[in-house]
Amino acid sequence: MADPVTYRPKPGEIPVDPGVYRFRDKNGRVIYVGKAKSLRPRLSSYFQDISALHPRTRTMVTTAASVEWTVVTTEVEALQLEYSWIKEFDPRFNVKYRDDKSYPYLAVTMGEEFPRAQVMRGAKRKGTRYFGPYAHAWAIRETLDLLLRVFPIRTCSSGVFRRANQVGRPCLLGYIDKCSAPCVGRVTPQEHRQIAEDFCDFMAGDTTRFVKRLEREMATASQALEFEQAARLRDDLVALGKALEKSAIVLGDGTDADVFALAEDGLEVAVQVFHVRGGRVRGQRGWVAEMDAESVPEVVGHLLQQVYGGETGDGVPREVLVPVLPDEPEAVASWLGSLRGSSVQLRVPQRGDKRTLLETVHRNAEQSLNRHKLARAGDLTARSQALQELQESLDLADAPLRIECYDISHIQGSQVVGSMVVFEDGLVRKSEYRRFVIRGEQVDDTAAMDEVLTRRFQRYLEERDQSSDVELGPDLDGGPERIDPDTGRPKKFAYPPNLVVVDGGLPQVNAAQAALDRMGIDDIAVVGLAKRLEEVWLPGQDYPVILPRTSEGLYLLQRVRDEAHRFAITFHRQRRSKAMTASALDGIPGLGEARRKALLRQFGSVKKIRAASVEELQSVSGIGPALAASIAAELATEAAPAPAVNLMTGEILDDEGNGS
Repeated sequence: MADPVTYRPKPGEIPVDPGVYRFRDKNGRVIYVGKAKSLRPRLSSYFQDISALHPRTRTMVTTAASVEWTVVTTEVEALQLEYSWIKEFDPRFNVKYRDDKSYPYLAVTMGEEFPRAQVMRGAKRKGTRYFGPYAHAWAIRETLDLLLRVFPIRTCSSGVFRRANQVGRPCLLGYIDKCSAPCVGRVTPQEHRQIAEDFCDFMAGDTTRFVKRLEREMATASQALEFEQAARLRDDLVALGKALEKSAIVLGDGTDADVFALAEDGLEVAVQVFHVRGGRVRGQRGWVAEMDAESVPEVVGHLLQQVYGGETGDGVPREVLVPVLPDEPEAVASWLGSLRGSSVQLRVPQRGDKRTLLETVHRNAEQSLNRHKLARAGDLTARSQALQELQESLDLADAPLRIECYDISHIQGSQVVGSMVVFEDGLVRKSEYRRFVIRGEQVDDTAAMDEVLTRRFQRYLEERDQSSDVELGPDLDGGPERIDPDTGRPKKFAYPPNLVVVDGGLPQVNAAQAALDRMGIDDIAVVGLAKRLEEVWLPGQDYPVILPRTSEGLYLLQRVRDEAHRFAITFHRQRRSKAMTASALDGIPGLGEARRKALLRQFGSVKKIRAASVEELQSVSGIGPALAASIAAELATEAAPAPAVNLMTGEILDDEGNGS
């Protein structure tokens, strides 16, 4: 592993012009390509304190052995050169935001004498028009089957076309009027090309023209009493309607746009894009990649570069809608415009239909990331590998089959709550989740964590001492099942964890370890996961354990930590919402919900109830003399003003402003 200092250029050697740079390893292989508006500050940032770098960047600069750069005149040239080098060298540290599968397109080979409509995957070919991508090939075939009634374009392979031409007899589609049969001369090459061009125009979003044309022809045939022809045209209209239903209108102004959205969790990012043509969603695709950047704008810049790097003409739409603008948005927009051949708008929609569509795409990205996490978590091999990695990296005696994670949630010390989530064998065990309301006042995170762990493990110690002698089989740590004799079920805190994870760094870890030490528990390991750099902290250690970014063990710890955070913040929001809707009538002994409603119905507000006399309160149904007196006393106590205080001396002032 190289020390970056050994190949760091002198600051004066690095130009301040825009350019593209390459890091090479000791064998001369290009391992990373990047661009910069100004090379000097960008390259200098790689040689700062190594501990402050993004984990992926840290690995890259320690793997590299040299760096070189090329100066260009504009930022657009830098984008073009960066894309070319990434394509040429395939650097290992440049994450490829590409699909994990080849999405199918509906392609029309306009470069052939008799254009053909077909399903295509892979690299795009010159002279072919593409529509999509589609999620499934069968979706293309369904759409094509509907449209062949109206646009009988050739769909057969070259071999089938030649054989039909030789024997002078068309295929089945020619007999059922779903192909114009150019193979046997039913239409001329020019007529067939016109059919193909009309088909492409319809797929590109020019749908109204064809629908109105069919309606006119149907009306004309009906007036001429050609009812069979009118019926065929009616069926053609139905077929067009069904094809249009498959791509709903999302933007009423006939917009051509690609809408991008991201969902990331710090380690991985899910990308979704909707391709909108003529106001309709014509295609959708998505993929999950490793998070290789420190900010979302940087991710968006890399994403656009790789998605559009090989596109030309209509492959780049008039509008590109993104959740956040990339770094140097003007340069990116100019580069996209050079690919399209006309100006391209790159912007973040703020309101209206486009903003609504962006939110829909974002929900798709979140669901994609969640599905990816669940699929990865459900892999038995990956779970076993994760537990083994944690055992080895944290120097545990056994694999942590039961992991408990704790988190604290509050806003400026109010409504402080804690959460406990449980993972067994790498999977969630929601029946074991617990929530804690922190009882202390003005507590910080470490004090709250101490209280949560003390309450949890104090219960465990009590239940262990009172455990039943009933044995239904070994538990996770080899002892007898701790069964509640009344219910026959395991007690709430019956099982001790193999590993305790806290959300935070060294202070939180030390607080958790101190709580366990105070209770005499020395057989449970404690670690903390710091969110910024995903460092694993051990009690009393000055330096964290750094797990590889691709580690299944780190992925498991992150998932446990995120689940504890979600559970804690959900409980905190519930309590905060309940507190915001609390009334002065709550908590008065003997005053239930029905009587509170009766009081409010008669007086209208708490203020008027407070001003009412005891006799007036008794006039409400269900309110007796004792309860009326209690209500008046409680509301009078709450209404008492706080004493005035001299802010300079701290003295309590009387009604006339004199100090006491």
